[in-house]
Amino acid sequence: MAEQSLKQPQAPAANTGALNRILNLIEKVGNKLPDPAILFALLLAVVWLTSWAMSGMVFTEIDPRSGQAIQVKNLLAPTALTDFTSRMVNTFVTFPPLGVVLVAMLGLGVAEYTGFINAGLRKILSVTPLRLLTPVLVAVGVLSHVAVDAGYVLVIPLGAVIFYAAGRHPLAGISAAFFGVSGGFSATFFLPSSLDPLLAGLTQVAARLSSDPAAASIVINPLNNYYFTTASLFLVVVVGWFLTDKVIEPRLKKTAVVDADPADLPKVDELQPQERKGLRWAGIAMVASLALLVWSIVPEGSAWRAPDTREITQASAPLMQSIVPLIFIFFLIPGVVYGYVAGTAKNHRDIVKGMSHAMSGMGYYVVMAFFCAQFIFAFGQSNLGALLAIKGALWLKEMAFPMGVTLAGIVFLTATVNLFVGSASAKWALIGSVMVPMLMELGVSPDFTQAAYRVGDSSTNIITPLLPYFPLIIVFCRKYVQSTGIGTLIALMLPYSVAMLVCWTAFLLGFWALDIPLGVGSTYTYPAAN
Repeated sequence: MAEQSLKQPQAPAANTGALNRILNLIEKVGNKLPDPAILFALLLAVVWLTSWAMSGMVFTEIDPRSGQAIQVKNLLAPTALTDFTSRMVNTFVTFPPLGVVLVAMLGLGVAEYTGFINAGLRKILSVTPLRLLTPVLVAVGVLSHVAVDAGYVLVIPLGAVIFYAAGRHPLAGISAAFFGVSGGFSATFFLPSSLDPLLAGLTQVAARLSSDPAAASIVINPLNNYYFTTASLFLVVVVGWFLTDKVIEPRLKKTAVVDADPADLPKVDELQPQERKGLRWAGIAMVASLALLVWSIVPEGSAWRAPDTREITQASAPLMQSIVPLIFIFFLIPGVVYGYVAGTAKNHRDIVKGMSHAMSGMGYYVVMAFFCAQFIFAFGQSNLGALLAIKGALWLKEMAFPMGVTLAGIVFLTATVNLFVGSASAKWALIGSVMVPMLMELGVSPDFTQAAYRVGDSSTNIITPLLPYFPLIIVFCRKYVQSTGIGTLIALMLPYSVAMLVCWTAFLLGFWALDIPLGVGSTYTYPAAN
């Protein structure tokens, strides 16, 4: 019955309450912004003009990458403009999210076209209590971090399908999944992700910049935040569960009518015998593929392991670098098997048709990705992001706040910078080079500083239009509510962002107050150089 009410919506009811009025205002203002593709183009022009205006200014802050005073680069200079145009094609085709999305969608397209995903979700729904859909979806979003950025193209669209199929609002499913994947990016589902060794490596480099002679040989364990990030899983799930069911979805039912063509929306019917048979054989194929992969990983000399350390989860390990192709394979194989067994795919042409169908829906994203890539490249080249990060970190040092206030300041500084600089590793390479040695002088360990950074980095991922995957989430939303814009998505995710910024910061400070270990080989304090 709930499903019918979504398919045949009535006019939204009046939405009252202070929080709803604020979110409605944010949505209204945000939706008046230009189309995301044009917005990125306008932001590119702003970066050009700002870089020109600030290029003549002299700054005393030291850029840790060069060891010299930081300087804003004039992007309107003839050499900068010719460099920009000569790199334009390469900037676009090497834009990381573009390849991740398109390759993953090829496999997902086959699995969706043949009906494997739809049948699988219907099976899951038949055995999962409806009241547990939200926490399970958020937890799966957190689990997807093991597969780096794959959760954006895998879990988030499936969240909409699951919620819609269960008679709930599909945008609530998208928001819950987006929160788990991106808002809970620094939480872990008992398994470390490739981000752990990546950040730890950058932290170690930054720690060795300290004036303390002992810091020259400091070693940071890749699992230095593991206990904290694992415990954070439960915080993320609880916050996501409460907000989705009590705040987000009730508001959506009043403000966002599902107006897509019902023929294009997922349907939930009882599984037919041929579908059950197809699911059974597709499941066998998926398990066999996974077993083969595990068998090839286990040997110490496996080619999947990092060449130098033989670790599996290290960022340089071929396994970590092959996550997206593996997702393509692990959905292609069961998708093909299901299609042939269930009779939804007759020959190889149907498989290619499934891939083509998936790509046909990505045209809008490709256009936005082009402008997004150009803007991010120009912003990085200008040094404006680096200047913002370094000035903020130095200001924090000058204030000489108490330890708890300083760590909270790191969280909020990172959260602010995250609105302008999307890459977690690039941001930490800049901020960490200043913050880690600076706070070591104040007696704060690199492990603690890194944990504070991770909290701030995750909390505002979900509200910045500069997140490379933000345009893709809008595409997913428009499949159900065609009027979705930037403001709609920001209004959806803002309650999650604010709640996590406050709760997660308090959670970290609680770890510190109770002296609970942050991770393997980690500490909270460091002997000050002076």
